[in-house]
Amino acid sequence: MTAMPSGSIRPDDTAMCSIAVTGTGFSAGVGVEEGADVEWQVPEETAVAFEYNGRSHAVMMATPADLEDFALGFSLAEEIVGTAADIENIAVRETPLGFVVNLTVDPLRLLRGSLRSRSMEGRSGCGLCGVDSLVHAVREPRKIETALEVEPAAVAAAFRALPDHQPMNRANRSVHAAAWCAPDGAIRLAREDVGRHNALDKLIGAVVRSGADPATGFVVMTSRCSFELVQKTAAVGIPLLATISAPTALALELARNANLTLGALSRRDTVILFR
Repeated sequence: MTAMPSGSIRPDDTAMCSIAVTGTGFSAGVGVEEGADVEWQVPEETAVAFEYNGRSHAVMMATPADLEDFALGFSLAEEIVGTAADIENIAVRETPLGFVVNLTVDPLRLLRGSLRSRSMEGRSGCGLCGVDSLVHAVREPRKIETALEVEPAAVAAAFRALPDHQPMNRANRSVHAAAWCAPDGAIRLAREDVGRHNALDKLIGAVVRSGADPATGFVVMTSRCSFELVQKTAAVGIPLLATISAPTALALELARNANLTLGALSRRDTVILFR
């Protein structure tokens, strides 16, 4: 897989992922003079098209950073390919309308039915956009084969450390984060995006590209836990997913079917694990 071409946005170039805008301040006891101009950072939201062997598959609205991680993670989490080795090359190019990411894959390595047609774009906050059949709406997640012992205190420690791994969010306070953690709660990798699904895809790609085994750690996220996050996490064998908010009933059902442990922060700032 090739590196990003010169001129595309790189993971550490977070300043390029926010735009300064000016609004009118309103005093609410926070030291802002009423009527004064206030500068605010807002996140980029850009169209990112995924092509497989030159054929368009999906267009996602995303933060234009970590695009190779995004492409690999999306391909694995959506079960388009079975392993990273199935992807021969990733090429990123910028166009006037956004970014195009073309993945070269041996046609024999594409999983059966994985490139089902999509009828619309995938919006940054949605995991079902473009799916054209109810049959494809909720796929049964893969079963987790490897157990991982993680204490609630380790998950809580990861949540406490997460803000230190959110440089984009410090600038604009508008993006989600997903972090991959060691069993003791130490954060090893983190990725951010305007879309929670995108952040998880980017993280999955980053973990796999680092050479780490996804089954040896767990994920914490700044979002609620919906069923699509369960599907993506289980697809790559991550045994535990913890989110700020509680899981939906469907997410919990699918997680139990997949032997995936879910975690959430309670109102008392303690971690609850759903096994």
